[in-house]
Amino acid sequence: MTTTTQRSERRADALSKERIVAAAIQILDSGGEKALTFRALAARLATGAGAIYWHVADKNELLAAATDDIIARAMAEAADSEQPRETIRAAALTVFDVIDAHPWVGAQLAEEPWQPAVLRILEGFGGPLTALGVPEKAQFDCATALLNYVSGLAAQYAAAARLQGRETSRTALLANVAARWTALDPAEYPFVHRVAARLADHDDREQFLAGIDLILTGIEAVR
Repeated sequence: MTTTTQRSERRADALSKERIVAAAIQILDSGGEKALTFRALAARLATGAGAIYWHVADKNELLAAATDDIIARAMAEAADSEQPRETIRAAALTVFDVIDAHPWVGAQLAEEPWQPAVLRILEGFGGPLTALGVPEKAQFDCATALLNYVSGLAAQYAAAARLQGRETSRTALLANVAARWTALDPAEYPFVHRVAARLADHDDREQFLAGIDLILTGIEAVR
């Protein structure tokens, strides 16, 4: 075995997957998914790309690992309540806050629907359903209804992040959309025309939680 090979293997051993994922998250948070390249990652870790490939096969695996790391830590910190409804609400708000803080997580969740991070979210929603009194035969539908709602949020935030990158802030973006809605023919789009003003100044977190409560009300009716 050559000296070069020995050094390469020692360096690969010293560089853990945890360190790689942590560095990837820093790059993703500062520059988004496009900024995450193995060259940029190697520079941040002061190593070679080969050492990184020792632990991670490709960018898709790295994105999944970074997303799972963020979601796992967030779900572990989510407030657990003796009331199953509140446990589900806490899990949902935790995911909302994660996607709000890390828009790239939303994009990843929307693109890879059955990755480990998504299963953690599904478990967070489905686990409390028995205590909530939901029959077992209805639990899959109830848990996936919550998950699909969150997946829709993830896709929406990912799209908004891309638009904001090309345009301006969220406030300006929503004001622009609201102005387009207001300009529509009220005879053809009466509801859209009516709620246009609400779009511009609504609170995303409150709106999200209102949707979760609507779904939970329907789930409780299943009992």
